[in-house]
Amino acid sequence: MNKLLEVKQLSVCFGLPEPVVKKVSFDVFQGETLALVGESGSGKSVSALSILSLLGENAEVTGDILLNQQSVLNQPVKLLQALRGDQIAMIFQEPLTSLNPLHSVEKQISEVLCSHRGMHKQQARERVLELLDLVGIVEPEKRLSSFPHQLSGGQRQRVMIAMALATEPKLLVADEPTTALDVTIQQQILELLQELQQKLGMAILLITHDLNVVRGYADRVAVMKCGELVEVNNCKALFAEPQHPYTKMLLDSEPVREFLPEAKQEMLLDVNKLKVWFPIKRGFLQRTVDHIKAVNGIDFHLKRGETLGIVGESGSGKSTLAQAVLRLTDSEGSIAFKREFIQDHSVKQMRPLRRFMQIVFQDPFSSLSPRMSVLQIIGEGLNLHFDLDEQALKQRVSEALIDVGLEPDTMHRYPHEFSGGQRQRISLARALVLKPEVLILDEPTSALDCTVQKQLLELLRKLQQKYNLSYLFISHDLAVIRALSHRVMVMQYGQLVEQGETEQLFSQPKQEYTRRLINAALI
Repeated sequence: MNKLLEVKQLSVCFGLPEPVVKKVSFDVFQGETLALVGESGSGKSVSALSILSLLGENAEVTGDILLNQQSVLNQPVKLLQALRGDQIAMIFQEPLTSLNPLHSVEKQISEVLCSHRGMHKQQARERVLELLDLVGIVEPEKRLSSFPHQLSGGQRQRVMIAMALATEPKLLVADEPTTALDVTIQQQILELLQELQQKLGMAILLITHDLNVVRGYADRVAVMKCGELVEVNNCKALFAEPQHPYTKMLLDSEPVREFLPEAKQEMLLDVNKLKVWFPIKRGFLQRTVDHIKAVNGIDFHLKRGETLGIVGESGSGKSTLAQAVLRLTDSEGSIAFKREFIQDHSVKQMRPLRRFMQIVFQDPFSSLSPRMSVLQIIGEGLNLHFDLDEQALKQRVSEALIDVGLEPDTMHRYPHEFSGGQRQRISLARALVLKPEVLILDEPTSALDCTVQKQLLELLRKLQQKYNLSYLFISHDLAVIRALSHRVMVMQYGQLVEQGETEQLFSQPKQEYTRRLINAALI
């Protein structure tokens, strides 16, 4: 195979004494997929952005990067603009922030075609339709005038791929292309990239922290740690016999089902025929013409000390179900907490119960106030439910921080001063400080590295045993659900597809939809 890309002794420094990428060298061959893996801060994305010279003026880059034996480092802007999109294209991690919110799908993809292929409007439109069809957008002509916010996460990612493939580049750099996607959408996107790769003879540099994705789709793997390349090997060989201790640690970080203490017989939550329907109103008088059945007749129960995993694709109603249980959204049906029916409780009646039913959200950065210190964030609930003096408040906050593995003296710092994993621990401490009995965890590990994810799962196990907590664990990561849950409930389009004991459901799923989810998760 021909060498398409050669990265030689690449170092990147941002004005600090210590470089963030240190003398990294690797090759990408024509038609292959090279996976670049490592934890956050390992230098994966910085290395990839160097290839396209997208690091900004404050970056000092040394070494050399050759594309088809032509150097692309420190080249004039005009030459780089010709290369970007034409010979090298990139799919960014978060399409909602990468796509222009003011431009339609057609305008954004057409721009690439007009710039690099000199197409006029009608030619570009025809090619855009071809590309949208190619990436699996249903009825593409109806999506031409759509804006990014009107698309689902999977559709936005497909539009990003269509833009990247518009000029049939020789090298595609995919930076965490499936991070926040459902397992079925993730599988579709990766299979699509594989299929297009074979059609176009394209090379792919895949940047990810998802080892299941690497195992299923990469030809070779390059492992990075703290800006250095520690191991490069054939994919099968690396998973079978990792050489470097760091690679071994990464592979050992995959979620594994361990012994789970048996749940008590005491019923904490008993939910029957739960419905959350959102009216669709039309016309001048805004009459209700139909309903979005977000949750439609769901039954489940939760015992003390038990973890119930809730899985399903985006839009299946998982988070709406959690909000209904907490009485944060109106619903029909019965919700009993410790034998007390709460479905008709007012805000005032629910307030004293809130401390017993807490929630940890998916994105701690947006759910923690940037203007409040950790002490104020964790202490807010205590001030609402208890009459504590300043000393007692600080003592309770300290205990909560120790419980989640953080130092008590961090209480005077602010959220932006912590890593993603530490912020998630702060969110957990905020919930635990009230000594809840039911904790709802809404995708708490979705954006975390595998090593941080493993630490958080071990922490959740330890806290469950210590405080006899019951978890409603919502996730699209089936490996995490399998590792932590006593029972699993599968949802699709607001309906309950099936539920059962975890190992039985994973080994003998009864429904085709459940089988599809498990197969897509590569576990």
